[in-house]
Amino acid sequence: MRARLYSRAPPLRTGCPPARRLAAVSSLRQSFERASLPAVRWLDGLPRALPFLLVLALVVAGVLLPAPGWLLIGVVVLVLAWILALAWPRLSGAERLMRLAVVALMVAVLVTQAVPRG
Repeated sequence: MRARLYSRAPPLRTGCPPARRLAAVSSLRQSFERASLPAVRWLDGLPRALPFLLVLALVVAGVLLPAPGWLLIGVVVLVLAWILALAWPRLSGAERLMRLAVVALMVAVLVTQAVPRG
């Protein structure tokens, strides 16, 4: 009951029974998810468009600011990688590929900003 207070979405349904699903999760994974729970709840409480707008603002600022601006893009890469790691077990193959492509694109932008040519 308590978990439903924090979640707007219905509970996730997976193909395997609950007992098997719990056995398949490693203790490292559980501790990672447990440590991430306060931040995920905080993000869940924000208006839906705000996280997107914050990421967009950080990327634009990171591209437009001089030399240390690439650090802002580094923050975006870390946040996107963290969200990807949290969602990984529940994503299909195509969803994993698309999200990996977004993180790889942001890493490419980070490298081009951090190590400019010429």
